[in-house]
Amino acid sequence: MASRSASGSLSYGQGISAGIAIGKAYVFDRGQARVAKYRLAEEGIEAELARFAEAVALSKEQLADVDRRAKNLSGAAEEEFYLLLQAHAQMLENSRLLRSVNAVIQHEKINAEAAVQAAMDQIAEDFRRIDDPYLSARLDDISEVGQRLIANLSGEAPSRFGHLDEGSIVIGHMVTPSDVALMADSNVAGFISAQGGAEGHTSILARALGLPGIVQASNVLGLVETGDNVVLDGETGAFIINPDAGQLETYRALQADFSEEVAQLALLRDKPAQTTDGERITLAANIELPQETPSVHQAGAAGIGLMRSEFLFMNRDDVPGEEEQFQAYKGLIEAMDGAPVTVRTLDLGSDKLASALAGHFEAADNPALGLRAIRLSLKEVDLLEAQLCALLRAATHGPLRILLPMITTPDEVRQVRAVMLRMVRRIARRGQAIPDPLPPLGIMIEVPAAALAADALARECDFFSIGTNDLTMYTLAIDRGNDQVSTLYNPLHPAVLRLIQFATAAADRAGIPINLCGEMAGDPRLTKLLLGLGLRHFSMSAPSLPRIKKQVLSLSMADCVHFAATIMTMTDARRITDAVMNDSVGLDDVPVALKAI
Repeated sequence: MASRSASGSLSYGQGISAGIAIGKAYVFDRGQARVAKYRLAEEGIEAELARFAEAVALSKEQLADVDRRAKNLSGAAEEEFYLLLQAHAQMLENSRLLRSVNAVIQHEKINAEAAVQAAMDQIAEDFRRIDDPYLSARLDDISEVGQRLIANLSGEAPSRFGHLDEGSIVIGHMVTPSDVALMADSNVAGFISAQGGAEGHTSILARALGLPGIVQASNVLGLVETGDNVVLDGETGAFIINPDAGQLETYRALQADFSEEVAQLALLRDKPAQTTDGERITLAANIELPQETPSVHQAGAAGIGLMRSEFLFMNRDDVPGEEEQFQAYKGLIEAMDGAPVTVRTLDLGSDKLASALAGHFEAADNPALGLRAIRLSLKEVDLLEAQLCALLRAATHGPLRILLPMITTPDEVRQVRAVMLRMVRRIARRGQAIPDPLPPLGIMIEVPAAALAADALARECDFFSIGTNDLTMYTLAIDRGNDQVSTLYNPLHPAVLRLIQFATAAADRAGIPINLCGEMAGDPRLTKLLLGLGLRHFSMSAPSLPRIKKQVLSLSMADCVHFAATIMTMTDARRITDAVMNDSVGLDDVPVALKAI
């Protein structure tokens, strides 16, 4: 038996859905059960294939049942869960997973449970080097479908939460999106999962439901038993097993404060984002999937500042054609009711695998520096042509901007613009509508070369968008997914801030808009600094937007400029981080030239 920590000890996972939950633990440890493997006689193969087909059919019935049980979902949660069911239903049709299982049963002559596990292991290996949290999280969907198939082959019943008491905290090895959907129809107040990621469907659905949750709490199952009292903070990732009276009092107060804050933030939905001295700020949303648009409207976003187009290419064995892409972009634009939409062209590479594109890549020692993003699009120009044609046609249905990832030279922008103009002529020859004017063409500033060459790049494009996540990674040569160096990842490093400042000044000189769309945009503690550096357009996850708006409404631009000027005189990353996070600049920090202001 795992040893349990002392009552009231504080532990951490990754918070993925803000809110405080206090209640009794319900532990369900589905885990990764050991799958028995045995050989089949030749005459038993057909029967095993039939048994697997029955498990697939039962899985489809269960999905339909989950859909019925989750009928009370609405808004963003309804859209997100509909997408989840679609993805799982597709994997229960003629998917790579099912084809692989059938092939393993036939060729290796092993039982269906072991064949499912072998197929999932192979797919997991293909995803092994993915360096994008959202795309790698798609493996969770495949894993959930595979575990459902194994459970049905083994005769296990799916979990239900309807019998739980009011305020229960669900704790498990892996909390799946279907689990979260069922929690919405129960008394569950929150959940803690030993595994999972912030960009998986579980986390997205929890945020859409407003259900407090924590993932990556690897030690939780060794600390808790069903019936224990649990406190969890879905924003910080903190949780306490069997809190003492003082801790309970503290978290009940935080719970009340959070509820009041949510109510207050909702009142800001239609209020313009404007500083106390009248500077208007644009706050848009980043989305991964078109089905997230209800949450964008709910947050009062000014539009979509970053729509990642990779969703069209993932979990499939073929490349989406122009028409399929057009319909997806058109639906997205129409769903935004006239608000501007920025779509980033394909940002896949050897570190972000899509089986449909597997033939385009060779193994790379350092995929982050290899064939990816705009490099792939310009090498495999047919991919770029289809995507640009779809985007151009969709732009006749509403305001659209096209964003190019991982640009490093002006020539890359010129090449893309030449392809775009060629696609305009192609569309015209077909007799299809052409947007007038053409959509603005912008670039991501996410590698140091782009920031340092910003003046030259500004002459070739219509807008900039700073991706602070990759910019920080490339500038500091740090993979934040590597536990050995992740603590060194700091977007407030002076080198990163100087690159942001340089790109912002170059955009200002060229008279083009510049947007910041990385994680820095969604942290209210950084808003004062970013405004002071000259940024006026931000894009972030929809749930972050109300808090950023609240922060903007409390700031004066004069104070922001003064604060940023002081910060930019500092050279030590720790000192900068302390000053920004605590919003404190001492008199000794202020340069003589600024003291007179």
